[in-house]
Amino acid sequence: MKSRYKRILLKLSGEALMGDQEYGIDSSVLSVYADEIKSVQAEGVQVGIVIGGGNIYRGIENSSDGIDKVTGDHMGMLATVINALALQSALEHKGVLTRCLTAINMEKIAEPFIRRRAIRHLEKDRVVIFAAGTGNPYFTTDTAAVLRAIEIEADVILKGTRVDGIYDSDPEKNSKAVHFPKISYSDVLRRDLKVMDLTAITLCKENDLPLIVFNMNRTGNLKRLVRGENVGSIVTATGQEA
Repeated sequence: MKSRYKRILLKLSGEALMGDQEYGIDSSVLSVYADEIKSVQAEGVQVGIVIGGGNIYRGIENSSDGIDKVTGDHMGMLATVINALALQSALEHKGVLTRCLTAINMEKIAEPFIRRRAIRHLEKDRVVIFAAGTGNPYFTTDTAAVLRAIEIEADVILKGTRVDGIYDSDPEKNSKAVHFPKISYSDVLRRDLKVMDLTAITLCKENDLPLIVFNMNRTGNLKRLVRGENVGSIVTATGQEA
């Protein structure tokens, strides 16, 4: 089956890599995610990835006091690099050519983010992992994901979560939470739904970039999604299919 999208930006949370651990990286989760990403790339889809760092920074945060916001954000950026390198290694062990590009220069371990270089890697069918967020404090990895998606001209941004899309409240806490298969950016903002932060959603809206929120932990969901099946929740300007 032909894929619906030629180029995607996949956003993963750092917390997802913890598995059942309190913090850190669960190698089995990493392996499953690598398999999912490999299956999509095998369909001819160009894949860019942004991953958060909450699984590592949260462990530090719980044992530390007095860290100012800017320093904490810099620590979070470094945590995303650790996760990016781990995911890169997992993908390469499965035979997937991968490049890690960072917003903060650290040439010894990764390439600096250069837009044209990133696009060239994608055109050569390499998975590209974007690390260190935007390189600036006060911006989340959600915002970094949308920014990178726009820069590489991705067809869609896919946010992998632990739940089956967007709800009016947390479905893990409220069994009666209402699911939205389709919704507009304006409604997400009006309802104050915790899909992504305000800056990220506004960037999506201003650049007419479709966003799909789905359950990354269901095997095969990512492949079904890129093939055009109805998986998760889609956010567009009109609240309809992109």
